[in-house]
Amino acid sequence: MRCIALASGSKGNCLYIEGSSSSLLVDAGLSRREILSRLHAAGGSTEHLSAILVTHEHIDHIASVEALARHLSIPVYATGGTLLDLLDSRPAHRNPIRAVRVDYGEQFIVGDFSVEAFEVSHDAREPCGFLVTENDLTIGCCTDTGMVNDRMMNCFCRCDALVLESNHCPEMLKNGPYPEVLKRRIRSRRGHLSNPDAARCVNTLCTRVHTIMLAHLSEMNNTPEKALATARQSAGLFSSDLEITVATNPGTGPAWPRSIRL
Repeated sequence: MRCIALASGSKGNCLYIEGSSSSLLVDAGLSRREILSRLHAAGGSTEHLSAILVTHEHIDHIASVEALARHLSIPVYATGGTLLDLLDSRPAHRNPIRAVRVDYGEQFIVGDFSVEAFEVSHDAREPCGFLVTENDLTIGCCTDTGMVNDRMMNCFCRCDALVLESNHCPEMLKNGPYPEVLKRRIRSRRGHLSNPDAARCVNTLCTRVHTIMLAHLSEMNNTPEKALATARQSAGLFSSDLEITVATNPGTGPAWPRSIRL
């Protein structure tokens, strides 16, 4: 299995997960053209794409979900709350997409993958993360949450690799240009994980998980160097045994795409 971050951050999010004979997308927060361009540039393929998994209805995660689903003739999997916002508020289309409702904690099959949605804490209708398993390998995806509780940590502990939000540096957010109401939203339990929040997860997971990709970094309130340093410091003596990377976008760093390979 491998997981490639095609886009990560407030301007758009999209993960490509590829198994032995199936693949899928988690979110589609850029234009259809841009996602397909990045997918091919990263060495991926649409040939075996089985579905799009959607974490929640914010535009940086759903911008081209419907367009991609129609173009590729693949279904969309999301919670009921996400589907309500994604589909019910839009006018009828002559070529409706196939939408499949998922529930927290219930496994379902997509191609050759077994997938499970888990509850997260974010200011959306029914947001979720996903565990994607092929054979005995599991990749977890958790890119938008204001907190990590015991149930979420139990999900993380089942992973061989994890894509985990590390959105902001608290000091950069505090001293940055955002209005106070937005700062409170970001810091809230239904906002976004800070670097120290993510680091606490890393500290717990460093003897269990093989690879962690830090994702959804704020361009205004974080830097890849700060997120990576905080996470590595938290891993302590186990930092050499745990691969920690940072999801990047084209043109924002020397290494794109960032990927997890198991």
